[in-house]
Amino acid sequence: MSPPSQTKTSQKDPRRWLLAAVIALGILLFFIFDLQRFLTLEYLQASRESFAATYAKSPLTVSLIYFLIYVASTALSVPGAVVLTLAGGALFGLGWGLVLVSFASSLGATLAMMASRFVLRDAVQNRFGSQLQRINEGVEKQGAFYLFTLRLVPVVPFFVINLGMGLTPIGVWTFYWVSQVGMFAGTIVYVNAGTQLAQLESLSGIASPGLLISFALLGIFPWLARSFVTQIEQRKLLAKWSKPKQFDRNLIVIGAGAAGLVSAYIAAATKAKVTLVEAHKMGGDCLNYGCVPSKALIRSAKLLHQMRNASNYGLQDSNPSFSFDKVMRRVHQVIAEIEPHDSVERYTSLGVEVIQGYAKIIDPWTVEIQKPDGSSQRLSSTAIIIAAGAAPFVPPLPGLEEVGYLTSDTLWEKLQGREAAPQRLVVLGGGPIGTELTQAFARLGSTVTQIEMAPRIMLREDPEVSEMVQKSLERDGVTVLTNHKAMGCGLTNGEKWIEVEESGEAKRIGFDELIVAVGRAPRLKGFGLEELGIPVGRVVQTNEYLETIYPHILAAGDVAGPYQFTHTAGHQAWYAAVNALFGKFKKFKVDYRVIPWATFCDPEVARVGLNELEAQEKGIAYEVTHYGIDDLDRAIADGSAKGMVKVLTVPGKDKILGVTLVGEHAGDLISEFVMAMKHGLGLNKILGTIHIYPTLAEANKYAAGEWRRAHVSPKLLSFVERFHDWRRG
Repeated sequence: MSPPSQTKTSQKDPRRWLLAAVIALGILLFFIFDLQRFLTLEYLQASRESFAATYAKSPLTVSLIYFLIYVASTALSVPGAVVLTLAGGALFGLGWGLVLVSFASSLGATLAMMASRFVLRDAVQNRFGSQLQRINEGVEKQGAFYLFTLRLVPVVPFFVINLGMGLTPIGVWTFYWVSQVGMFAGTIVYVNAGTQLAQLESLSGIASPGLLISFALLGIFPWLARSFVTQIEQRKLLAKWSKPKQFDRNLIVIGAGAAGLVSAYIAAATKAKVTLVEAHKMGGDCLNYGCVPSKALIRSAKLLHQMRNASNYGLQDSNPSFSFDKVMRRVHQVIAEIEPHDSVERYTSLGVEVIQGYAKIIDPWTVEIQKPDGSSQRLSSTAIIIAAGAAPFVPPLPGLEEVGYLTSDTLWEKLQGREAAPQRLVVLGGGPIGTELTQAFARLGSTVTQIEMAPRIMLREDPEVSEMVQKSLERDGVTVLTNHKAMGCGLTNGEKWIEVEESGEAKRIGFDELIVAVGRAPRLKGFGLEELGIPVGRVVQTNEYLETIYPHILAAGDVAGPYQFTHTAGHQAWYAAVNALFGKFKKFKVDYRVIPWATFCDPEVARVGLNELEAQEKGIAYEVTHYGIDDLDRAIADGSAKGMVKVLTVPGKDKILGVTLVGEHAGDLISEFVMAMKHGLGLNKILGTIHIYPTLAEANKYAAGEWRRAHVSPKLLSFVERFHDWRRG
């Protein structure tokens, strides 16, 4: 079991417990001495004249004592705030009473919030961090707005708001001034009622249904005001453009990769008139340069590896001759067989208009398409989705252009026609793409050197996962150079080389081909985003609905981030399409809570949710359960008994925070955990599910069994043992 990560303030901090004890003692004394009897309407009415006499003699002293009592009662969240507010009006009148009550209530509320934060927030966030993520994000963005609305509508008790806000990231000063302003309207009502104390028959008489309805309407006002301001901002933003009176299309989608294809499909399925614009090949990067060709190459390389190591299966090792050109031809054949799924013909049959060309947004409703024959076409649309994808990032490495290089986009064409794989290959980059290509080419006969400037490859995974993958690469003959920074490339007497530096020492590595695989950058140039003033950083800036500053112009896939996976691009596309077409009536926030991914090296690495690195970075407490696949019957029979299932759970509970799976078909096996996390199912549910024997999927059940075994109560086992002893006599 891994210890929970520590936050800035330790949960065992004695100051925390001391403050909690002081608060608890204060509340306990309040009820022991029945101090609540002094905070009733009857007591206030009976003592009004004596209080007034005392105040006449020592106005400042009485004011100070009243102020401190109000602050203390609010800070301790004890009942009686309404009576104290009435007392302010009865004793001091509307003016001075309003000043005292307004500042005392806001100060006391802030102290209650700070106490809640100091005593409870770390424990609550550590335990329920994943569930509270959206709330935290919402409060960080619009906490003042939400708090102001709650203060205007006195439906939720203010002490609940105080304590609850203490568990969120809202700033102390923000909480104070919003409370000061937000509670002012209600404070006026109650202080003014206090000036008429003799006529009050009950507290319910103050908060009449009509008054509560008025407050509710007042609470709606900020939302209406915000909507109004948004409309004004939108009108101002669009003022310089001439909006068409009629539109040619309901939706124009720029880019026919995963995000663009799904967006267009959904639009056509809902009978919208949609145009899909693609500058190059249908299917985008995944079909033509990424997922599909790389997996076809990996499969050929793996089969060759198994044949060379056939003795592992009781057969004779062999070193079959093969043509690298035929391997590459098979890669293109696989692309060709899948291509009809994403073809122009298929999407045209679905009702999508497909146009080949370069699209540029001319104004917020108009797209200009430059076609291959030199002609152009302009189309107007009520909504536009940018789904232009990403391209390999090429670092500004001195000499790189001189020696030439390949990327995951270009190698499929440039290496086709060769009878043998490159003899000496350097792969620059230790991420998923670089690692997959490194292993595949090593198994196909290349002498491969992988260069990574970070301390380890697969940096987003836990260190033990990186170690497993690196050892597998090294068994395949790869030289893995971590902590090596590429300094430049050059050509000497026809010999290509790359210079790397480690701990201040430089060395040169010769190569025949160099693959640059240091990441992918979204395609953001040439689409008119700058001219429209749409903010662009690493990706197109969008909100939680995938909208840009123009709500009818959205982005999905790699250009929107935060993930660069085909499946997340398709996931985003549903939200983008629905929000683009129906956002006037209902919008949907993108759900990123359960995002899986896999790296298809050998062994495969698949993950969903948190790993230990991320849990520690986010300060989330967790437990770890391991199950070694070397113990799995089917894995042993298949000769693939290597890897692990690693599950992070909430301490003491079977709720899954994340899973890392390393081993044969990890990308398939992770699906059970993805579904479990999506639908809130714990490890006990997986343990109670029948898994076919013998299958690799049993690894998931056995991992759940490991968790269950670690959480059986020793006292319960001892009792059961004594019970069995008693039964035997």
